[in-house]
Amino acid sequence: MKKEFYQEIEIPEGVEANIDGRVLSVKGPEGENKREFNIRKFEFKKKDNKILIGSKKATKMQKKMINTITSHVKNMIKGVQEKFEYKLKIAFSHFPMTVNIEGNKAVIKNFLGEKIPRQINILDGAEASVDNDIVTVKSVDKEIAGQTAANFETGTKIRAKDQRIFQDGIYIIEKAGEEI
Repeated sequence: MKKEFYQEIEIPEGVEANIDGRVLSVKGPEGENKREFNIRKFEFKKKDNKILIGSKKATKMQKKMINTITSHVKNMIKGVQEKFEYKLKIAFSHFPMTVNIEGNKAVIKNFLGEKIPRQINILDGAEASVDNDIVTVKSVDKEIAGQTAANFETGTKIRAKDQRIFQDGIYIIEKAGEEI
């Protein structure tokens, strides 16, 4: 059964949002965030100080899409107000590993005693810093920050060994302000 379904997102003070067709760009004190949405059957417009997303005849699947797009827009607005921050812990038991940030790459030396250093990509738009045994990843875009943190975790994944014994690696301990 099709029903009228709309979601309103209020734009806070100090944040500027522009809609150009399917592209939403949000500017704030921390930076700018831009994203293209798949909104073929929806209304997607800015009205006064609000963003309106919805449809006059929305099906169950379209309601789910509208709610998903609403969540993405809220994350964009939240990101330009305050950057998303992921914290990772460097853990080792026998071989002390070191992590260095060199441009858009992170170099991990002496992981499990390996002679060849491992390199991890830091995505454009993300900032990474190392302080003793804590790696901090910050970005305006939640997905870029999360993917960069995941690159650190998968870059130190141990294969073909018992993970209960070999627990060395870099692990996420805090996601966007929430402890894990």
